[in-house]
Amino acid sequence: MKAFEWVNASSVNEAVQLLTPASNAGDMDEAPRPIAGGQDLLTTMKDYSTRPVRVVNLKSIRGLNSIQGTARRGLTIGALVTLTQLEEHPVVRASFPGLAEAAHSIATPQIRNLGTVGGNLCQRPRCWYFRLEEVICLKKGGSECYAANGENKYNAIFGGGPSYIVHPSDLAPMLLALGASVSVTGSAGARTIPLDKFFTLPAEGSIRRENVLKNDDIITQIHVPASSFAAHSTYLKFKERESLDFALASVAAAVQVGANKTVTQARLVLGGVAPVPWRVPDAEKFLTGKTLNGDVLRETAKLALAGAQPLENNGYKIPLTQTLVRRALAKVGGVAA
Repeated sequence: MKAFEWVNASSVNEAVQLLTPASNAGDMDEAPRPIAGGQDLLTTMKDYSTRPVRVVNLKSIRGLNSIQGTARRGLTIGALVTLTQLEEHPVVRASFPGLAEAAHSIATPQIRNLGTVGGNLCQRPRCWYFRLEEVICLKKGGSECYAANGENKYNAIFGGGPSYIVHPSDLAPMLLALGASVSVTGSAGARTIPLDKFFTLPAEGSIRRENVLKNDDIITQIHVPASSFAAHSTYLKFKERESLDFALASVAAAVQVGANKTVTQARLVLGGVAPVPWRVPDAEKFLTGKTLNGDVLRETAKLALAGAQPLENNGYKIPLTQTLVRRALAKVGGVAA
């Protein structure tokens, strides 16, 4: 790990000033970085994926670690709220159950006690080529995505190219399904960004970034609106290990079911299969107006994975994710998968 300066920020504005790169700054990997729980940043610093000259502690800022709201008014979640706080909050558990499940699915209790909501949304890719210190891949300024023709068991089947990373966040698919947005403050001021505009594909913008944040931007709050389907939401995740593992595939589902189990609204977002949380509007459209049964679930699952382009070693993600789609919809709809 490269030596760095540690600074405790006393306010959001001070943090922004401390994160603003010097006018003569060179490599973006050496730009100042914010830290809260530090579960991802410290690992990238240890493997030299990032080498910040300054680390700005956000946990010294008051007022960013609370959850406010109700089922009727929606939620406002401070960026410094821990994953444990989120999964244990009574309003979240009762009225936004999929969000509590997503938080609970992350890593281990020890990591959830430290990791924050804002940090989970902004974590870097877990691709082993990106994480290997001696490999300079596209995401680190190189000329090649080694996963495209290499060891790609864990990589993208949607939205890949020229890089085939998958986004590692478990909260992001569920928050996207719930129509969330993030409040961001930077040198240009404060703004609110819908979560479906927050993440970027490798072919969009800078290939070295996974979202629209600039170096001096920080997330301050996450807003989850009240909705008719939030109470009927779930998050299912498949991983190789029972604990401390990232999703091979996951599904965030939220539906409003009317009389005779007829779906009036539906949101489906896939995780672990694309460089961004991957919403599947064709499957949502097909599901709306349908009465939930086995045939409808199977067809919805097929549509959700239509257009997938697996690499040499990750074709298994198609049937795996289809199964998760069926099970998630069956769970929220109260029918057999």
